[in-house]
Amino acid sequence: MEDGFRRGYLADMKSASGTSTLTQDSPRLTGKELRKEATRESHAEWEPAPGRDPLKILLEQGESRLQELLPIRYGRMSASAFAFYRGGAAIMAADLAPTPATGVRVQACGDAHISNFGGYAAPDRKLVFDLNDFDETLPAPWEWDVKRMAASAVIAARHNGAGKKVARRIVLAGIKQYREVMRRLAGISYLDVWYARLDVEQLVQILEEAHGTEATINLRRDIAKASRKDSSRAQRKLTEEQDGQPRFTSRPPLLVPVRELADSFGVTDTEEIKERLQGLLGQYASTLPPDRQHLFGHYQFADMARKVVGVGSVGTRAWVLLFLSNRRQDPLVLQVKEAQTSVLAPYAGASKFRLQGRRVVEGQRLTQAASDLFLGWVRAEGPDGIVRDFYVRQLWDGKMSIDIDALDENGLTEYIRACGGALALAHARTGDRVAIADYLGKNDSFDRAIAEFSLRYAKQNKEDFDSFKAEIDAGRIEATPGI
Repeated sequence: MEDGFRRGYLADMKSASGTSTLTQDSPRLTGKELRKEATRESHAEWEPAPGRDPLKILLEQGESRLQELLPIRYGRMSASAFAFYRGGAAIMAADLAPTPATGVRVQACGDAHISNFGGYAAPDRKLVFDLNDFDETLPAPWEWDVKRMAASAVIAARHNGAGKKVARRIVLAGIKQYREVMRRLAGISYLDVWYARLDVEQLVQILEEAHGTEATINLRRDIAKASRKDSSRAQRKLTEEQDGQPRFTSRPPLLVPVRELADSFGVTDTEEIKERLQGLLGQYASTLPPDRQHLFGHYQFADMARKVVGVGSVGTRAWVLLFLSNRRQDPLVLQVKEAQTSVLAPYAGASKFRLQGRRVVEGQRLTQAASDLFLGWVRAEGPDGIVRDFYVRQLWDGKMSIDIDALDENGLTEYIRACGGALALAHARTGDRVAIADYLGKNDSFDRAIAEFSLRYAKQNKEDFDSFKAEIDAGRIEATPGI
């Protein structure tokens, strides 16, 4: 059956050039019944709420972050309207909360813009295309993820020079793919849904059959580059030899070894930090399945550094940890990233997990077709006495990001279609795929409504971005671009 799904998925790819808690276990509802909750056409509606203040939301979000890194965050967000959108998940969460919804919930990504899709190495070492950022994951209306993805496609297309008509065609292609893949998934078993995934090599084949081999030259280059992104490469890129041992290089403010931060921890040397860290590593290891605990037990901690990552994540506490295997001294580089309350929580409800790191990990395991071997979580008290939650994963494990800025209309169309299919699969794993598929239906009413919403929201995002830039230019927001 999985092969049948894949053939159908490929055929679909080739053929096109609210706060209730309904889940997959809820009583079966038909599309007709769901359309009473929210007509498909109603999703086109959006206008800013009275008193809407997006910059206030953005600045309040920064209050819990490392203040010295916020100028880097704002500098990265100031690069373009698309970069601003990437960093504005909290803004859009507030904007989406009052929009029409059927009441069907999924394990939402919470930040499903198109730069948060990409390739990564599955445990069987094949490169998989899927969602790859779950900082904001939470059970929530499936429509929120769809609208976050769709609006990002329009904003990216406009940033790349596309007109409104072209941007509309691009987003329509992605939503059509979401709808058709969801309908196909509704016709197969839960097990087949759980086993299904889109390998990057399949995506390459799709593009080559549709547009020829020239269309995938850059993609194959990115695949080759991703295949080399592992802990060994991370060690070569991020460390240097000191006293015969690899240690993280000092490149402030983006990479700061723990030895340079000892004073902020209230200790005199890194050995004391290492002693404190051992208990946290044991706590982290206990969140891994027994076989992964066995694997992790072959490595010994070697060094640690603070690392700035992403756009929207800048300012949250993120660390990289270097481990070396007991005999061969093979490297393992893990990323430990702060997990704060999801931006969806004020509108979708609090997570059932007390630890926010666990919220991220459990959501990722539910949603992704395959997840990192070392995915786990830990809770730690900082030097300021505040207890914070973190999740852990490998820093680089075949991660492949698409250069969206370089995509033309055909490239962006195929990419958004791949995102739409991957999002449908993620939602089908945790929500009532049959109800969603029945609601979406065979015609393009939903597609057209989402396209209209996306164009409206892209216009609002541009206005928000212009206001943000004006605050920077006036000196009221400190931003350091280009870092």
